[in-house]
This record gives sequence, structure tokens and C-alpha cells, in this order.
Amino acid sequence: MTIPLNPLDSLRLGQWFKLICGASYQDVSKVRNLSLVYSLAGADCVDVAADLAVVQAATDGITASQFVTPTGSGRRPWLMVSFNDGQDPHFRKAWFDGRKCPVNCPRPCERVCPADAISLLSDKSGLSGLGVIAERCYGCGRCLPVCPYGLLKENAFTVAAGELVPTLIPFIDAIEIHTQIGRQIEFQRLWQQIASYIPQLKLVAVSCPDSEAYGITIVDYLTELYQLMDPKPNQLLWQTDGRPMSGDIGRGTTLATVRLAEKVLNARLPGYVQLAGGTNDYTVAKLRSLNLLKPRLQSLGETNSNTIGIHGIAYGSYARRLLNLGDGHLEDEPEQLWQQVNLALGLVSQIKPDIRNATSISHFLKQENYPKPSPAATVPP
Repeated sequence: MTIPLNPLDSLRLGQWFKLICGASYQDVSKVRNLSLVYSLAGADCVDVAADLAVVQAATDGITASQFVTPTGSGRRPWLMVSFNDGQDPHFRKAWFDGRKCPVNCPRPCERVCPADAISLLSDKSGLSGLGVIAERCYGCGRCLPVCPYGLLKENAFTVAAGELVPTLIPFIDAIEIHTQIGRQIEFQRLWQQIASYIPQLKLVAVSCPDSEAYGITIVDYLTELYQLMDPKPNQLLWQTDGRPMSGDIGRGTTLATVRLAEKVLNARLPGYVQLAGGTNDYTVAKLRSLNLLKPRLQSLGETNSNTIGIHGIAYGSYARRLLNLGDGHLEDEPEQLWQQVNLALGLVSQIKPDIRNATSISHFLKQENYPKPSPAATVPP
């Protein structure tokens, strides 16, 4: 049985699990509970929007997990925030003027939204109308083409890394940069803005989709980016962003990121390789069928560093929709909490096959160590 003791061990063993809350997702109550549940389930990293309120909510959820008897080792996931060096689908919000929406509209936008972000809203005058709940929208874009009146638009944005990193650095362990082929200049500009903080970070990830643009392959582009990195990060991770924000649509969405991961793995670039974009409960099975998973080791003292295989998987929309979280502090409802942890474990254990042996759901909430008004409660078996 091999259970990674920390996130870096997970990368080395090929068992890294990252939860993506979303670079545009700002529902702080959901982010807190997602962070709590997946921390208890053995996640190695929680990736959130570069927003102080969101970061603090994730920190609170991760901290709460330390007071609910977790894997027994006190292991804590790394907290990551995402930045972009230009236009990117992860950094946008849907928007429309609900006053222009006809009363007889069948509201297909409301039905296709995976985040329940389109709903009836009330303004200061008390009038209601259909609109986008901005903090819930994470930019998937599924609503944009279905509006029969063409009312839905997207508001794209670029996160000001140079302004935000000094505020966020006390809370975070890692940074992810979203880029696209052909943006060497933009990437270098962003890197320079955060360069003085790079040595303080445990890891820097670079997320990039595949493309035929600019007559350059993704491997050549990532190689150029690595040469531009000054200083070099303590740990570097390449995120192969296959089909962004689509993992909850169907099993086949995982194929694009698997194909992209094969390209990057075969290039033997410095750093680790992690899948994202379309990942779901079929991803590990597909990787196994292609012999792209690192072999299981019997102990941490063994090594599989010479074996080609992915180092981890990031799950976003699929991992979020798997759970039913509510808005309150989930640790105050122990039965509900451990139901959700069990669901999360079903996903986490695919990449971490021994994690169930470390995570017991028959423990107690350590309320005496956690300043909450509710009494200690026995977690159901």
C-alpha cells in the first residue's frame, strides 16, 4: 500500500489529484465546502479564482478539514490561484439584460447552465427579472449559443497578477498561468510581474490547450516558455487543457486531454504533466488502457521516475457537480458531510487507489478543537 504523505509525493508517484473550483467561480460558500470535502477525500491541490474572498473561503475549508479526522497524517492540500496572460475561456462571465428577455421565453439558457447561475433576480425596486448570478458563473459558455434572441454575451477579463499576488501570497502555495500558443511576449510579461514571488511558491503550473495556430506545435511553444522562465520555479507542472470545462457533459470529453498529454509526455519536458479539461470518471480508465498511468509502488522508497506516465489529473466541472453541498458549514452536518466525502472518494481513489485505506468515515468531528457553536457529533459509520 502506497499512500502519498504530501502533494509532492503524489506528483512523484503519479497520484496527484487537483480540484478545480474555477478561475471565474466566486461562490464562496460552495468553494469553502468543496475545499473541505475534497481535502478530506485526499486531494493534493485546490485551484481557485485569484480573488481574496474566494482564497480565504478555500483556506477556511481546508483548515476545517484538519479538525475533522482526515487521513490520519494531517496532510494538507496546496492552495493554487489562476492567472491568464490574455483572452481565455476560463476568465469570463456570461451577461445579459433580463429586461429584454420576453416573458414567454422557454429559457433554454437556464436549463443548460451547470452552475445554476441563471435565475430570477430582484433589483432595488423589488422587480424581478431573469439574469446571471455573477459569482456562480464560471464561464463555461454553454448558455451563449442557445438564447433564441441572441441576448447573452460574455464579459472576458484578465486578472491583474502584479496587483493581486502581494495580497494573496500569504495564503497560497502555487500559481497557475493560463496561456495559449503564440503568446510568448504576454507570458513573459506576466512572469516578470510575479518573478519576485516565484521562489516562495511550492509549484507553478502552466495550462495550455492544443492548437494549430502560428505554425508552432504545443511542444515547441512550451519549450520556449520554459526558456523564458526566470527564475525557474521550485516545481513545474504542465497542465494539458484538452476540452475546457466539459467533463460533466459526457465520457468522451476526456479524449482531447489524453491525446494532448501523450504529446507533452513524449516530449520529456522538464516538470510534471497533469491532465485537465474534459476529465471525468472515464479518464483513469482511458489512461490505463493506453498504459499512461505510472505503475503502483509498494512503498514510497521505490521509484518509477524513469517510467513514462502522467503525474496527475485535475477535475473541475465533473468533480463539482458530483456533490450536493448546500450553503452552510458542512461540518455542522456530519452525516451529510461524510456522504459527500464518500462521493468525492469515489473519484479521488481512481488516481489514488490506496486512499480509502487511509480515510475512515467512522471517526468523530473534533469539535473541541474547532470553534463552532454546535456540539461534538458522532460521524455515522
